[in-house]
Amino acid sequence: MLEIRNLSLSIPVGGEHILAVSDLSISLKAGKVLALVGESGCGKSLTAQSLLRLGEFQGVNKEAGDILLHGQSLFDMSAKALRKVRGGVVSMIFQEPMTALNPVFTIGSQILEVIGLHTDLDKSAAKQRALSLLADVGLQDGETLMQQYPDSLSGGMRQRILIAMAMAGEPEFIIADEPTTALDVSVQKRIIALLRSLQRDKGLGMLLVTHDFGLVAEMADEVAVMYAGEIVEYGSVTDIFDKPSHPYTQALMNCRPETTRDTHELTVIPGNVPSPGSWAQGCRFTERCSRATQACSSSVALDVWADGSHLARCVRVGEP
Repeated sequence: MLEIRNLSLSIPVGGEHILAVSDLSISLKAGKVLALVGESGCGKSLTAQSLLRLGEFQGVNKEAGDILLHGQSLFDMSAKALRKVRGGVVSMIFQEPMTALNPVFTIGSQILEVIGLHTDLDKSAAKQRALSLLADVGLQDGETLMQQYPDSLSGGMRQRILIAMAMAGEPEFIIADEPTTALDVSVQKRIIALLRSLQRDKGLGMLLVTHDFGLVAEMADEVAVMYAGEIVEYGSVTDIFDKPSHPYTQALMNCRPETTRDTHELTVIPGNVPSPGSWAQGCRFTERCSRATQACSSSVALDVWADGSHLARCVRVGEP
């Protein structure tokens, strides 16, 4: 299991550190997909990158909590041990493939680098492994492709390359950060099918970071809804779709385009996600919530409402 336990993270702003993720707990299990859902600015990518301690390169600080890989703290690991974890045990598929791939190295050299870091294969076997990975993600003529540079490929091909690189070290867990955002709809569908197939075939645990409930419905087993740096609702994908309980989750669900509606206007959530350091007292969704009362200004725990494993951070759940 890969587990985030009561994690709080701060980011540098104007010469000081401000809390951006607070008291967050989620876990990835082998063979399961957990979707982390929310608007831009809620802290999803920051949380995802923390699973590999990548945010530290941009000045992100851990204020509290821990990240455990099979019971061992990532924060207690040496730099050498972390290098083996990154790509070897936990891999990441980044949101924008053109910035994730190095433009001055060929596709082959970048895949072979990952294979060299995490396997003991010789040069010939490593090349065959790279060609096999390219075939696994649906890319033909791997010999030619390995000689090309990222800027000569389409967005869909670059995303497939990132998936192949993520699989190169035979990881146990995959973090997919908005893996289809930069792609057109037809390519998105193929990438989703590819990710789901690889995840099931290899029995991988996956954290899927997204704001797309259509993608959640396609891939997720469990869903954690994030708002302003904290989890506001958690449950199985069936729980979330059949009985969304937090007003923020309900608002997100109502924003989905519906082909059966007569009107062409989409529902919107008024206002914006508050920036770190400007969160409301108590429930952080209060200022945008149509159901807010005075009671919402008090501190609200995630399990203030629970129905089995379905949790919501709202004092008004169940009220008429």
